[in-house]
Amino acid sequence: MSIKENFTPDEWFKVMTGPGRAGAAIVASSPSGLTGLVAEAKALSDAIREGVSADTRTPLLEAIAADLLATPPDPAVMPHQDRPRSMQDALEQSLENVRQAAWLVSAKTSPEDSAAYRQMLMDVAERTANAAKEGGFLGFGGEVVNDKERAVLDDLRRLLSLDSAAPTPADAPNPDGSGNSG
Repeated sequence: MSIKENFTPDEWFKVMTGPGRAGAAIVASSPSGLTGLVAEAKALSDAIREGVSADTRTPLLEAIAADLLATPPDPAVMPHQDRPRSMQDALEQSLENVRQAAWLVSAKTSPEDSAAYRQMLMDVAERTANAAKEGGFLGFGGEVVNDKERAVLDDLRRLLSLDSAAPTPADAPNPDGSGNSG
């Protein structure tokens, strides 16, 4: 049985999009100019590729890698996603998607898979944050990670419980936020 079979198609979609949403939260927190956006997008994709390609990858990361290499799904059968109306909406939606994806993985996979997935989400966010300088002028000044990005990184660390043991499904709210387990 494939680890992917532990998830419904909608749940698997959330797990697959979690890393991109972790990077998107950083981008939405402090949008860069065109050059910065390109650098952040490259860092995001490189971090995902490296995360699922590592020699130490877990069965979950292997399943994600297989799906990334497979034929893309038909957009007509993909779950509906609300379009954000502002960068703040994009940030909030991204953080919520990351929370849901991490919860699903902790509820339906091994502790090793959960830890590896949560670490990959954080690695993607950190690499995205470090990809471009913010607040400079013509390449001078600015800082690599600004206060808004640092705040989102801190939010992600708390959300992913990287400062402590992984949240168990009994401790964490259900992906719908209800606290109900079923």
